[in-house]
Amino acid sequence: MEITVILHCLLIILARIVDVTLGTVRTICVVNGRRGLACILGFCEVLVWILVVSRVISSLSNPLYAVAYALGFALGNYIGITIDRRLAFGEQVVRVFTRRGAFLAEALRNSGFVVTQISGQGRDGPVELLFIQVPRKLAQAAGDQARLHDPDCFIVVDDVRWASASMGGYRMNDWRAAGHRK
Repeated sequence: MEITVILHCLLIILARIVDVTLGTVRTICVVNGRRGLACILGFCEVLVWILVVSRVISSLSNPLYAVAYALGFALGNYIGITIDRRLAFGEQVVRVFTRRGAFLAEALRNSGFVVTQISGQGRDGPVELLFIQVPRKLAQAAGDQARLHDPDCFIVVDDVRWASASMGGYRMNDWRAAGHRK
């Protein structure tokens, strides 16, 4: 195999990783209403895509280019999702269904979370529903804290598309002051 073919394959893989990663992050920006950033990412994504596709299509006689293209696509998805997890744009609501409502709500509040508690009726009797709105980066931590104090609780996490003005809301410093990491 010629060195130029190997270099072209590596370039196609790298460019495709960039293109698909940009596309993944752009989609997340669109979902979160970040129009400006989505516009810039979309421009860069399509520019890279056009350059890569034109190279692959002009060289269809070599099937390795198509394989490199597909590999770059797969790796771009993986890297894009990894970047999304690190950026974690947005807010989420962690809903905790528990039979230990007052105890769990107090434990979560002592950990720095703002908790709204609602009484309800489940299939097997009374339950408490706890709502905790947090930055997406801290949703896992909120769920972990709930499980720490009530291993039998049921947790649902929803993305927040829009919320009105805060009524005191979550305060990042409260969480850190309680000795917790991001």
